[in-house]
Amino acid sequence: MNEQLELLKQAKSVLEMNDQGSYTVPAEGPYPHQWLWDSCFIAIGQRHYDIDRAQTEILHLLSGQWHNGMLPNIVMAPGYRRDHNIWRSWINPNAPDHVDTTGITQPPMLAEAIYRIGQKLSLPERRTWYKKTFPALLAFHQWLHSERDPHQEGLVLLLHPWESGLDNTPPWMRGLRDHQLPVWIRVVDKLRLDVLINLFRRDTHFIPAVQRMSNLDALVLFSTQRRLRRKGYDTNRILDHSLFAIEDLNFNCILIRADKLLTKIASTIKIDLPEDLLTQMKKTEDALEKLWDPYSNQYYSRHFTTHKLIKEPSIATLLPLYAGCISKERATVLVKHLENRHIFGPAYPVPTVPINSSWFKEHGYWQGPVWANMNWLIIDGLKRNGFKDHALALAESTIEMVAKGGFREYFSPLDGTPAGAHNFSWTAALTIDLLK
Repeated sequence: MNEQLELLKQAKSVLEMNDQGSYTVPAEGPYPHQWLWDSCFIAIGQRHYDIDRAQTEILHLLSGQWHNGMLPNIVMAPGYRRDHNIWRSWINPNAPDHVDTTGITQPPMLAEAIYRIGQKLSLPERRTWYKKTFPALLAFHQWLHSERDPHQEGLVLLLHPWESGLDNTPPWMRGLRDHQLPVWIRVVDKLRLDVLINLFRRDTHFIPAVQRMSNLDALVLFSTQRRLRRKGYDTNRILDHSLFAIEDLNFNCILIRADKLLTKIASTIKIDLPEDLLTQMKKTEDALEKLWDPYSNQYYSRHFTTHKLIKEPSIATLLPLYAGCISKERATVLVKHLENRHIFGPAYPVPTVPINSSWFKEHGYWQGPVWANMNWLIIDGLKRNGFKDHALALAESTIEMVAKGGFREYFSPLDGTPAGAHNFSWTAALTIDLLK
């Protein structure tokens, strides 16, 4: 018990260290801004000891919302002129007037954070909180289900791997390398000039390059971002001139769960959701089964235009547990993958790609390491699907890993050794939530 109390104290200290007053940075140094799903996870931890601060975290995030409802993946801090100029969010008329942001979004964890904060409040306070945040939350979901599902087929599409939250995850990187590798990047790769990119990368100034995505992958992601900027971050213009958009499994699973929580929030404050949105939400839930592959017994992302599955396994295949809408039979199959030590069940689960994948690197950013936020999502999904023993075991393993390695960004699934940024906020926040 004393060890747990000490871990709680340390976790709270990390969050206080990274607190910028109205928002929390993921970590000092490589991450100077506010990130969308980071702040949602952070608020889930903060609510246990400072409910007002958790609410402030979310409200500051909403200050970056676009006029069309889009929530950007980054709300930028003042200064950092290079970052502002890279994105130039002001070129889109929907961008907010008094704050600079990126022009893309990130997994919609907002409903989860708002809902869980509400559960810590008395009913009158909860209703006040929900009413305060509901317009922004509703607008975000409406934007996702309309602009990012232009054919009204159910699954929402993403335009950049940063939107998935799993930046250099293999399903995206394989597709980008196959379809959108510009000539200049091929030349840089062939002439081994990519080492010069380290001069412009913030993350490798603080973290060993071997623990980050390769310079080639970083160039590919930067090039893709420039293409979006040239089209003013306008989804229709981008799709008119691009064959590369992905119906991302991780993102759609989180959206399905978020839609359910949006419904609960609306019910609490006695507001009826628009009928067209309810129809779209049901369509998204039903469409998840289109991503199931019966031959490998896994879920995958798929291409938006061809509807072909991208059969590159990653941790996303377990996220339908979090979505909470799959059959017991499907859930049991996914849990078997989680139990298999050659796939997702090594000494310290859950790796971001299977251990037997050709992409696997134990400290390779989103290509192998264990991340506390992904474990948290899977733990929550296991609980709601009735696998309470598995959820408890994974929670205990996650806490043990953090206690052993510190509040780091990610960890080796083989031996738990820490890597990435030090004093990482969502690792601290979700450790608090798991302990509580």
